[in-house]
Amino acid sequence: MCLGIPGQIIEITNVKHKLALVNIGGVKREVNIACIVDEQHPPEACIGDWVLVHVGFAMNRINEQEAAETLQLFQELAAAQAGIST
Repeated sequence: MCLGIPGQIIEITNVKHKLALVNIGGVKREVNIACIVDEQHPPEACIGDWVLVHVGFAMNRINEQEAAETLQLFQELAAAQAGIST
């Protein structure tokens, strides 16, 4: 199963290689943003964007509400799983 985890781009670390620092639930990871940039939305314009991250790549931009709902679902899933395993 493939999961994209919501995160927010907080810094562009390498414009040439299209790398950015993304805050994913409080953990900062460098990810490749090549899939979400183009001439109308260059790397420099991505700071603050919410994205779905999968295996080190930002696969898609999402809005803040969608990110919050997805993160909430992950928290509920984790809580349910913790309840099952105890």
